[in-house]
Amino acid sequence: MATHIACIVEGHGDREAVPIVIRRIATVHDPTLAVTIPPPLRIPKSKLVKDGELERAVELAARKVGPEGAVLVIIDSDDDCPAIAGPALLRRAVAARGNMPLAVVLAKREFESWFIAAAESLAGRNGLSDSLATPEAPENIGGAKEWLSDHMAGEHNYAETIDQPALAAQFDLTVARRADSFDKFYRDVIRLLTHLTHGLARDDVN
Repeated sequence: MATHIACIVEGHGDREAVPIVIRRIATVHDPTLAVTIPPPLRIPKSKLVKDGELERAVELAARKVGPEGAVLVIIDSDDDCPAIAGPALLRRAVAARGNMPLAVVLAKREFESWFIAAAESLAGRNGLSDSLATPEAPENIGGAKEWLSDHMAGEHNYAETIDQPALAAQFDLTVARRADSFDKFYRDVIRLLTHLTHGLARDDVN
């Protein structure tokens, strides 16, 4: 069965990494699913949060997948609280396209915080230290990209467009769910897939 999810992201690396993670979650959920993800819309967060811009992006994304698809927005929270900013953005998305399944996820701090939450599963990969270990409160680390660079061997530094998709294909999804924002992302992807494949009551769409 084919499902269609349109994504709105903010970073260059996200355009490749987010579809990889969605497909990995879909495979765990149901190995028979074929998930079609058009090239994600990349819109800087500073623009996306402005009045009318999120709504415009959701409308464009919705057109990519049609009425039988879903839309997923994933951006970094930076210094915002995901539990406050996320629901506010979701309300705006629903106002724009409440007739289809939607999800808005703010990665606490940065997308790369999810890699740090599963750091032990990435030891020795993509230049990362063989002794890499997950620190306390990985989502509270400011500068997740810098943390990854600091834990790479030699002169190698974290390169978003190269390393983010590669690590997205390798980090342990189950372990990463210790990060609350990744757990939400995981659950939201499952919810969208469940709606697209089995249908849900209208009140459960968003």
